[in-house]
Amino acid sequence: MSTTTSKATSKKVSKGAGQAASAPALLTKLGIRSLRLRLLGSALILTLVLLPIIGVTLNNAFRDYVSQAAENELSAYLYSVLAVTDVDNHSLFVPELLTETRFNVIQSGLYALISSPIDATNSLSGPVNVTLNPNQQLLWQSNSYSGLNAPASLPSPAIGQNSFRQISINDKPFLVYSLSVSFLQKNSLKESAKVTLHVLKERAEFQLQIEKFSRQLWTWMLILMAVLFIVQLSWLTWTLRPLARFRHELTEVEQGHSQQISGQYPTEINAVAKQLNTLLTAEQRQRSRYRNALADLAHSLKTPLAVIRSQKGLSASSAEQVNHIDQIISYQLKRAKSVANNAWHIGIKVSDVSDKLVRNLPKIYPHVQLNYQQRPTDDVLFYGDNSDLTEVLGNLLDNACKAAKQSVMLSINVDQEQGLTLVVEDDGNGISESARQKILQRGIRADTYEQGHGIGLAIVRDICHSYDATLTIGQSPSLGGAAFTLYFPKTSHPH
Repeated sequence: MSTTTSKATSKKVSKGAGQAASAPALLTKLGIRSLRLRLLGSALILTLVLLPIIGVTLNNAFRDYVSQAAENELSAYLYSVLAVTDVDNHSLFVPELLTETRFNVIQSGLYALISSPIDATNSLSGPVNVTLNPNQQLLWQSNSYSGLNAPASLPSPAIGQNSFRQISINDKPFLVYSLSVSFLQKNSLKESAKVTLHVLKERAEFQLQIEKFSRQLWTWMLILMAVLFIVQLSWLTWTLRPLARFRHELTEVEQGHSQQISGQYPTEINAVAKQLNTLLTAEQRQRSRYRNALADLAHSLKTPLAVIRSQKGLSASSAEQVNHIDQIISYQLKRAKSVANNAWHIGIKVSDVSDKLVRNLPKIYPHVQLNYQQRPTDDVLFYGDNSDLTEVLGNLLDNACKAAKQSVMLSINVDQEQGLTLVVEDDGNGISESARQKILQRGIRADTYEQGHGIGLAIVRDICHSYDATLTIGQSPSLGGAAFTLYFPKTSHPH
């Protein structure tokens, strides 16, 4: 019995270990990307798998122990009965009162019986002669067995062998330990008849022990699982707290509230924080150098052009080419300045830029009414450089005011994925389908755009490209003119 249970337990432990080992792989397959959820999930799976396996193993081990203890107990009782049993002249003799008092008390729960096979060579008589089945008879029973029906059959192992099993008497389960022996006849070496001694005990006594142990075991297992989960949750929260602080500092830097990672972190995270601070510092210095260099370049180029333009006798074609060179220089400088601003970590309020433009452009174009169709809330952020957003939105609104008859509308909103959408509409003549495609093509020079959509729109297109944003041109459903729609993904940063 115990051998079988041990094998089954080993299989369960092996299976449970395999399940526990595959827990991280299972979480990965489920697509759980959060490190916190992965750790909590792994701890929960280990708790829900390993502890029940330990509980089942302990419960089976205790069941085997109780079964072995019952067998040993009944074996001891049986040998106490065997010690006072004798066979003489084909008659069985057993004292009326036995040493173990429970054998002498009616229906005490502990009983002793003696049976023998029915055959010509085994004719024995005893105080009780009851036929159990055609091949077996009951010769003796203890006083405690009085009032109980004779069992239908009893185990009959070979001489010198024992048997331990469960039988049913009066619809009650009993554990019975049986041993077959033979007695020598007096004054002779010949064996007498074979007899089998049986000691029975109600299984309910042992089952009660098992059930009590199981209740206590699983109660404490549940308590232990709850305590372990709370401890693991607390431990993981404490362990991952530096990551939460690190994430908060990254958010502060991303939104422009801070320029560096300043917190103290464990060794593993501290190295990342130092490298990130080095990157941020280098990016800020590089951005400053770009701006200074571009400002110097603009100044050095503008001055010679101004001198050339002021020359007397300059032909109209030459003046036109000078103006064209001036436009190209302005376009390329603004384009280079935008691409150079790798300000991926800055988050600025869109309303600060849009409110200023909506307030100031009507002063330049008094015949145009510039209003919000949807104003951004204060928590709507643009993850990039302030000058890039001003350049994009300013050029679109400026072009719309030039093309509009009397009305321009601006809509700014954020979708569920936190992507930023800017829509500028006017009531002008709009842009033809062929011109839309031409405007959006890369490589088109500034002087190829339609009137009113020249260098400014080229800069908008290139800034959108640097942020992986999308620019679409359509027709305004409400005003009837052109509608420019820009979409900046949440993860977009200039590059």
